[in-house]
Amino acid sequence: MESTRRLSFSSSSLLLGAGAAAAALGLVGLGYKYLWKKPEEAVRVGVVSKLLIHPLKSGKAVRVGVVSKLLIHPLKSGKAVSVALAECQPKGLKLGDLQDRHWLVVTEDGHMVTARQQPRLVLVSLTCEGGRVCLNGPDMEELRFPIKQADNRVTGCRLFGEDIQGRDCGDETSRWLTRYLGEENTFRLVHFEPQMKGRKAEESKPFPPPTEEVAYAGMGPVMLLSESSVKDLSSKLEQEVTVERFRPNIVVSDCEAFDEDSWEEIQIGSVRLQRAMSCGRCSIITINPETGVYTRKEPLETLKGYRVCKPSERHIYKSSPLFGQLHNVKTTGILQVGDVVYKINR
Repeated sequence: MESTRRLSFSSSSLLLGAGAAAAALGLVGLGYKYLWKKPEEAVRVGVVSKLLIHPLKSGKAVRVGVVSKLLIHPLKSGKAVSVALAECQPKGLKLGDLQDRHWLVVTEDGHMVTARQQPRLVLVSLTCEGGRVCLNGPDMEELRFPIKQADNRVTGCRLFGEDIQGRDCGDETSRWLTRYLGEENTFRLVHFEPQMKGRKAEESKPFPPPTEEVAYAGMGPVMLLSESSVKDLSSKLEQEVTVERFRPNIVVSDCEAFDEDSWEEIQIGSVRLQRAMSCGRCSIITINPETGVYTRKEPLETLKGYRVCKPSERHIYKSSPLFGQLHNVKTTGILQVGDVVYKINR
């Protein structure tokens, strides 16, 4: 009877178990220490007699889609880095030294600068290699500088009317950004480090469910969007748009348009995400991510025609159209392109 209970799990639970196992193997690809000892160091300690896969503790898992893209945006308003797998941490996606929205352009007095003020920021690429940051932009020579610069000052920054810290990335980086943006003003780059205190995105706003602590992200740490939703929007426009314009972290395929609106809790491999709120859109989505051209019109105007919030939620979203969903990270782990997405029904 006991063995029968142990073996009576659903096919979806089996798939989730397999996904978690695959995620665990993915840790090796991220540079973690191997779990195996060398043969000469191995000591026999016993024999495996049973392998048991445990189903979900509570709730029913229903397959709702597949991860088709994972995107990390290291520099706020900068170019996305597409990755095959990533760690999903409380403050967002991470791969090696690349962490989502952990670098920020600021003015000399510490106020954030985004593509809303400087649309050409969307063309700036920030990557990391061998302990150094690589900064690239059109018609600019690549700039490399150390990720860790302990002697540089920690500066206070203002983000959406809230205070947060950042480690200044140096005068050479400042000159590069100022030259690229072609402004009379001076711009600086700051980096959010692990020991720094994050900010609660909802502290000064009437958000219903609290969002997790974030670095330089606007609201929640993980933004999810489906390919079908983008295709639905494109069908209403003169020119198609791509998912990159909306700056998601997780892109999901194999589902219907706006299915993601109803996913309150989802499981991807070993990662568990909890929906925090819808993503209210601003004029930044009218910037073409390939050219840096700012129209201030489409696709924002079209979205306002059919993706507005309920009257009861206007105190939260005001007139912003809703497109994509922001999630908190309930259980950390590894995400991979090709992972099945499960909705948890309770």
